[in-house]
Amino acid sequence: MSAASCLRSEDQFLCSICLDVFTDPVTTPCGHNFCKNCITEHWNSNVQYLCPMCNKVFYTKPELHINTLLTEMVSRFRQEAQQKSSSSSSSEQQAAKPGEVPCDVCTGTKLKALKSCLVCLISYCETHLEPHLTASCLKRHQLMDPVENLEDRMCMKHDKPLELFCKTDQTCVCVLCSVLDHKTHEFVPLKEEYEGKKAELGRTEAEIQQMIQKRRLNIQEIKRSVDLSKEDADREKAEGVQVFIALKESVERSLNELIEMIEEKQRTTEKQAEDFIKELEQEISELMKRSSEVKQLSRSEDHLHLLQNFPFLKAAPPTKDWTEVSVRPPSCEGTVVRAVAQLEETLSTEMKKLLAEVELKRVQQYAVDVTLDPDTAHPDLILSDDEKQVNDSDVRKNLPNNPERFTRYVNVLGKQSFSSGRFYFENQVKMKTEWALGVARESINRKGQITARPQDGYWTICLINGNEYKAFAGPSVRLSLKSQPQKVGVFVDYEEGRVSFYDADAAVLIYAFTGCSFTEKLYPFFSPCPNDGGKNSAPLIICPVNQTE
Repeated sequence: MSAASCLRSEDQFLCSICLDVFTDPVTTPCGHNFCKNCITEHWNSNVQYLCPMCNKVFYTKPELHINTLLTEMVSRFRQEAQQKSSSSSSSEQQAAKPGEVPCDVCTGTKLKALKSCLVCLISYCETHLEPHLTASCLKRHQLMDPVENLEDRMCMKHDKPLELFCKTDQTCVCVLCSVLDHKTHEFVPLKEEYEGKKAELGRTEAEIQQMIQKRRLNIQEIKRSVDLSKEDADREKAEGVQVFIALKESVERSLNELIEMIEEKQRTTEKQAEDFIKELEQEISELMKRSSEVKQLSRSEDHLHLLQNFPFLKAAPPTKDWTEVSVRPPSCEGTVVRAVAQLEETLSTEMKKLLAEVELKRVQQYAVDVTLDPDTAHPDLILSDDEKQVNDSDVRKNLPNNPERFTRYVNVLGKQSFSSGRFYFENQVKMKTEWALGVARESINRKGQITARPQDGYWTICLINGNEYKAFAGPSVRLSLKSQPQKVGVFVDYEEGRVSFYDADAAVLIYAFTGCSFTEKLYPFFSPCPNDGGKNSAPLIICPVNQTE
């Protein structure tokens, strides 16, 4: 067999964890093979059970099965390798490299040690180890992987191997120490203590890995917070640019209007002056013509000619009395002051509108899908099949009087509850003469007399008699609205303790409850109010949120 083919054969029998020939090979459910001890220790020292080869995650520790075929093949490979090793000459063995344990027996070039004997306190290369593998008297010696400074494994006092561990003094001792210097102490074999400490190290490693995992999760959370902060900052910058561009355009429009007004006044003055000049020039022309005729007749020496033509001399043309006529420069005094005052008012109005649009756009990002809960609906109410619309039927249905159901007032709650964060939903109130909207806590009174105020767990606003808007703030607050909203948005910030109501079409804040203290689940609250003989028959509709542009 060539060296290359031998290498390929050896690669087939190497465990990917310890990088040595398989010992008790087992197979995972994903089909990969490992030493039984290697994969067991690997799983004991990690938080997750995953395959080191393909990273497949197992949610419970898989049951391992001995790969009998691979076990037989590894056994044959070991036998063939041992035979080949025995037949190899010492010259073919590798010389010890820096950091490797050299053979203590070799003279000249020191070969790499294969084992160390704890009895002889000597390390042997493959050739010099042969007696320990064949001689019956040497087979009883304890061999281990090659190590340097074997003298450190001997008791300095009794010159015996350190074979025991004194649990009382937490130190390694020899057999003589146990009967002479530590005779009243508790002892265990080194291997037993080794296994215990190794298990403890495994647990420590597992704890460290868990701590590492937690800190990696903390890093992810911090990075996510930074990303969210950047998104918020970018959004705020974009909204700020939008607002200030709009304000800048408004200022530029006002400036252009001011300049145009002043220039228009100047154009009017110039046109008036041009008309006066034109009229004066016309009168001057007529007067000069008459002056010429007068001069010509006055120069005549013929008495008869002058007297005969004098009556025919044209009468003086009509002229305007220009003593009171003047062109006054247009007065621009106070124009800039008035324009700035008007601009200030316009900007204030425009800014309020823009900020309201920005605020509404911000809260609309927290839009949630809300549906009506039939188990809470008053028996007079009719809910649509998609549980998005509700109106009063004036006809009581026979429904079970469960604890969640309203029984006196035509109210209904949403199915969804919220106990943290922010949420927003919109409702169409078009063509209704009465309605009430908002949120309510889980423990509200749903039977008998209800007082809709924050003290009793209600944060709502309403329309009464078609044109009277109120906030049930306890006492009620009358709301003055410029226009009747057709779509009302409800926004809740649980941690901040704020419930805000918006005219979603006009992007105007209607009212806000602030300084609230929420300690329970909150549910969306809806009341289409009584049908009122058909006057208020239009449904209250939970509508999708279309974010403002």
